[in-house]
Amino acid sequence: MFDKILIANRGEIALRVIRAAREMGIKSVAVHSTADADAMHVRMADESICIGPPSSTESYLSIPAIIAACEVTGAQAVHPGYGFLSENANFVQIVEDHGLTFIGPTAEHIRVMGDKITAIDTMKALGVPCVPGSGGGVPDLATAKKLGEEIGYPVIIKATAGGGGRGMKVAQTAADMESAFHTARAEGKAAFGNDEVYIEKYLTTPRHIEIQVFGDGKGRAVHLGERDCSLQRRHQKVFEEAPGPCITPEERARIGKVCADAVAKINYIGAGTIEFLYENGEFYFIEMNTRLQVEHPVTEAIFGVDLVREQIRVAEGLPMTFDQDALTINGHAIEVRINAEKLPNFSPCPGTISAFHAPGGLGVRMDSALYDGYTIPPYYDSLIGKLIVHGRDRAEALARLNRALGELIVDGVDTTVPLFDALLQEDDIHEGTYNIHWLEHWLEQKFAGK
Repeated sequence: MFDKILIANRGEIALRVIRAAREMGIKSVAVHSTADADAMHVRMADESICIGPPSSTESYLSIPAIIAACEVTGAQAVHPGYGFLSENANFVQIVEDHGLTFIGPTAEHIRVMGDKITAIDTMKALGVPCVPGSGGGVPDLATAKKLGEEIGYPVIIKATAGGGGRGMKVAQTAADMESAFHTARAEGKAAFGNDEVYIEKYLTTPRHIEIQVFGDGKGRAVHLGERDCSLQRRHQKVFEEAPGPCITPEERARIGKVCADAVAKINYIGAGTIEFLYENGEFYFIEMNTRLQVEHPVTEAIFGVDLVREQIRVAEGLPMTFDQDALTINGHAIEVRINAEKLPNFSPCPGTISAFHAPGGLGVRMDSALYDGYTIPPYYDSLIGKLIVHGRDRAEALARLNRALGELIVDGVDTTVPLFDALLQEDDIHEGTYNIHWLEHWLEQKFAGK
């Protein structure tokens, strides 16, 4: 059993790991930048250590600083949370080279799944359905145009090393290919230092469905159903729910088994998410996230499991506390991401919190690092909280979300709460009849001319 773990992250996810560690009797070490000296994760951890100035490149992304913090505090393992270094294979290797344990998958699994083309090839070989596409990097415009005709328009050009919506351009027709191809390459080069791109069929009205998987690193793996993350703005999720309102039990069992079998074959360890586009009853693999997801609480709610606790257990070499037969869905859960942003442009809105009150009551969970008087720094992501609700069914979960949003108080900064208040007035939300393009179209209409 670990005596002490270091959390290489900040904010609500750092608090989430601290809570799991405390319940397991494990001491926690918080790292922080000078801008986060008064942050809640620093207050709640057993120990804390400053690792640099406000810039994330000189603090939360500084591998030497984090390794030094482990050595100074005597931490035996590192939990990366999500974002920052959570999917950096080089970081994992350095952690292990220093005799520490990385609470997550191996460097090799992160490396394979971090390259989109390699990930697709690997998943195809493991029997996971994939989107029709180039099957590899596209070297030039002439090849891209030929592939566009073969696959059939519309197509999407994606940066091999892309993520977060960057390096992705759609060519609706052959006339769009030249501009889309060169723009995707340029964005990939600027954002990731890699201008290689690949091409896939662009599905017109898909949903974003992701399967939560978990492996013990010894050839045993399970799936914990799906999450529907179709409500997105600029490829960023804002509203997630489980189970998916459009997925049948038969579809869930089929794609879940495919995913669990795939990660079992490669001896995957810890939590992972296999993401799909879903259209007309078919699933098409798009990527695998080799880390804990922001939206993991909705899965925890409907299955009654602690995914962080399980991550720590398997990293220690202990078995999972559940098997596939024991995993049964209980009710419905929804998460909304509360950002410090000003509508309608979603511009970051850092500042001091003059009043904060988290909603409560049956089936309500608020994951946040806010407190009265806290100053949100301008240097990091604008996510300030996740409101998660759980009900006996989807209708009850939506009613509970409406009630909980009404109880939430965040004064001093603008937030995205009004967005969710407005969404809950829409019939499509209550009926679950939306796809990955719905939210952006709705926003265009809602804020036209503003």
